Amino acid sequence: MKFGPVPLAAAQGTLLAHSQALGRRRLAKGHRLTADDVAALAAAGVTDVVVAQLAPDDVGEDAAATRLAAALAGTGLVALPPVHGRVNLAATQAGLLCLPAGLVAAINAVDEAVTLATLSPFARVAAGAIVATIKIIRYAVTEPVLAAAIAMARPLTVAAFRPARVALLATSLPGTSAKALAKLEQVTAARIAALGSDLNMMAPCPHDAAALAERLATVDADVLLLAGASASVDRGDVIPAAIVAAGGVVARLGMPVDPGNLLVLGQLHGRPVVGLPGCARSPKRNGLDLVLERLLAGLPVTGADIAAMGEGGLLPDAERPEPRAAARRPGKVGAIVLAAGRASRMGGPHKLLEPWQGKALVAHVVNAIAAAGLPPPVVVLGHAAAGVRAALAGRAAHFVEAADWQDGMGRSLGAGIAAVPADWDAVLVCLADMPRIEPALIKALAVAPGEVVVPVWQGRRGHPVRWPRAAFPRLLTLSGDVGGRAVIEQFAVSHVPAPSDACLDDIDTPAALAALRARPELP
Repeated sequence: MKFGPVPLAAAQGTLLAHSQALGRRRLAKGHRLTADDVAALAAAGVTDVVVAQLAPDDVGEDAAATRLAAALAGTGLVALPPVHGRVNLAATQAGLLCLPAGLVAAINAVDEAVTLATLSPFARVAAGAIVATIKIIRYAVTEPVLAAAIAMARPLTVAAFRPARVALLATSLPGTSAKALAKLEQVTAARIAALGSDLNMMAPCPHDAAALAERLATVDADVLLLAGASASVDRGDVIPAAIVAAGGVVARLGMPVDPGNLLVLGQLHGRPVVGLPGCARSPKRNGLDLVLERLLAGLPVTGADIAAMGEGGLLPDAERPEPRAAARRPGKVGAIVLAAGRASRMGGPHKLLEPWQGKALVAHVVNAIAAAGLPPPVVVLGHAAAGVRAALAGRAAHFVEAADWQDGMGRSLGAGIAAVPADWDAVLVCLADMPRIEPALIKALAVAPGEVVVPVWQGRRGHPVRWPRAAFPRLLTLSGDVGGRAVIEQFAVSHVPAPSDACLDDIDTPAALAALRARPELP
């Protein structure tokens, strides 16, 4: 192909290199000049034009792009009509884009005039989405160049999502709430439905390797998802141990994708088994999505595949805590007292104002915080705010009212977090209906090393829970009756032995209050 200026008299039949104004009309670049065009240009005073002149062995840009696209469009793709030397490949079905390794670089290395751009390998695409574009840079390429590019071509494909039987089995510990399991089911069902399948939520199983292994033997599903009550950080943990005990194998524990690091990939009787990372309880995209998409598109996922996901594995727009440091003692620690809820199961004006041993329930909690040597707490008010203030009269506290307290504990917690003084490094979130909580436990939680610190009594987690400042952004986003349990597994959790079962108190009904009053008085 020759490119450059020519006298107007020699321009007929050539391709106009650049658009050209011609009175009220404009000749587009790439336009093949006719005798009428040449005459009109001459009448306008044009004496020469920049054109492209094709040689006998040249292939025009549209024809070249069309031929290369035909060699690249595999199953699930269709080549769209050419426009100015460009042909787009569009998906005919929802699924994952599959690219032969090295293909794009090989074609783009043939000649600078031949280009191929695609979405990333295993990109999730909808039907109709453009997944690749072929663009011929010049107005033509030679036949040998085009032939070399076509020789390099191998089909791009879209692996379609296809219906599969997906089961979800969660493990539970004492204190695992029905609401948490319901949210897990809701979020996971939405994930699976978006990929064209339905979810079967099974009855929960105790968080025990033997019990889970026994249940695994009864599951009939194409893909089995396991949601542990606590994260899997070692092959001896409940989920990987149960997979092996049931006769399966663990291909990979952990993945180089964030969020999603604590995923477990295994196989049981020829079926994939996936242990969910804690972030799977959130609808935000995470490592679980990368694995599910491949499985439900009929693509195998191996330990090597998981390892390769690290390239691009730092997912954009994810909410992340600050990097985890070695376990250390926090600096200044304060407390939030959640005293906003209505407690409708209790009846009466407000359960927190109920007397016990001469003081309102909420007053016992604030007294314990002061006795532990912590600074005056942030007390979150809502229902019967004036009564709570009166019950705490004479006690040092910073009061904040949660305008949307009726929307659930999550909003009350958010109001408290927003009011935390800037010099607090961590905060104990205390429930106001735990009047037996010991100052010694509060102090132990405040000084213990670690990120999130939780009291434990006879294997059961209790309250209050200490949260680092790095967790505040996530706690601020909680809503409804979802408390910190929704995000706790995204942090390193340390346990402090509790001196009694007071950390498990939940004075939420008249019967619970009567049981409290039947106890011996505190010394």
